[in-house]
Amino acid sequence: MIRDVDEALVRRDTAVLVDIDFDKIERNSFEELELLVSSDQISVVAVIKSKRKYPDPATFIGKGKVAEICQTLAQTKAEMVIVNHDLSPVQQRNLSNALSCRIIDRTSLILDIFAQRAKSYEGKLQVELAQLEHLSTRLIRGWTHLERQKGGIGLRGPGETQLETDRRLLGKRVKLLKERLVKLKRQRDVQRRSRKRAAVFSVSIVGYTNAGKSTLFNRLVSAEAYAADQLFATLDTTTRKLYLPGCGSIVVSDTVGFIQSLPHTLIAAFRATLEETIQADLLLHVVDASSINRDRQIAEVNKLLCEIGANTIPQILVLNKIDKTESNLTANCTRDECDKISTVRLSAKTGAGLEFLQIAMSEALNQSSVSQIDCLPSPWYGVQ
Repeated sequence: MIRDVDEALVRRDTAVLVDIDFDKIERNSFEELELLVSSDQISVVAVIKSKRKYPDPATFIGKGKVAEICQTLAQTKAEMVIVNHDLSPVQQRNLSNALSCRIIDRTSLILDIFAQRAKSYEGKLQVELAQLEHLSTRLIRGWTHLERQKGGIGLRGPGETQLETDRRLLGKRVKLLKERLVKLKRQRDVQRRSRKRAAVFSVSIVGYTNAGKSTLFNRLVSAEAYAADQLFATLDTTTRKLYLPGCGSIVVSDTVGFIQSLPHTLIAAFRATLEETIQADLLLHVVDASSINRDRQIAEVNKLLCEIGANTIPQILVLNKIDKTESNLTANCTRDECDKISTVRLSAKTGAGLEFLQIAMSEALNQSSVSQIDCLPSPWYGVQ
């Protein structure tokens, strides 16, 4: 399907989107792909959809679809093809040779968005590390033209192939990035231990990307963290102190959003940032209540929390954006069988229902304080 695009509105980068539906294989949301492409400032000129039973080993999409895409590229003059799946290095190379254009898979697209969003020094290091680790797989399998030997002066050793040179230089850069991230992790650990010694209650805001986490964070702590209606608006963890009336001060952290099929290289690179989630005393799981895919998004976030070892941390489900729901949900809260607030319905944009969330956090803080007192050893005096 070729889209009509006003020539004045066509951006510098134009793309053809490819979405293949495989039987018995978990499918990535095409609407989510369109949001990712929009976040990366790319203009979509055509969409090609298809169904297959299994991916083609050589090109992933099959010879017929390759020919159709080639014809579409000739008609639209698009500069790249974006596939809503992860491609192997060989498949990416074969498609690039057959179509004579850039081939971007889902992981590469997410990595590019992360590279644009990273603002802090640590965030930029994490994104570069993820990009290099992703590129290393392309050097091993995808770039056979680099395997020829070249004698050379300077960077290459005697008889060293271009592939070996690139792999060695890439390995040096990866090692340097990891060393710098370890140093930053130590600094973060010192800050975290200081909060633990001071018995400061820690709350982390987690959830699917674009669920409204940063808006809620700004509303809670009166901060000015960057918030926008786009995927991965937040990459850098921001921490602020919040005073709860009658309870004292707590620490609230805004974290990076999750997404379906989040690349493992990103999970590994952002592990230091995600440790803020792992070490939290309470998680506020923010969900876009207006999304038709909210149940799938909740399951995906819980799956990723389990992967990083944060699944045992107490969690409050925050149904955000009730002002955008068709059913016009009212701001309220729901208690579980233990009389604890388990779900809060609110609008971070308008502030409706924020008082219920503050009550829930106060109760969790008081419960945590009681648990800590119960766990203290008995005093030595008075013991026979």
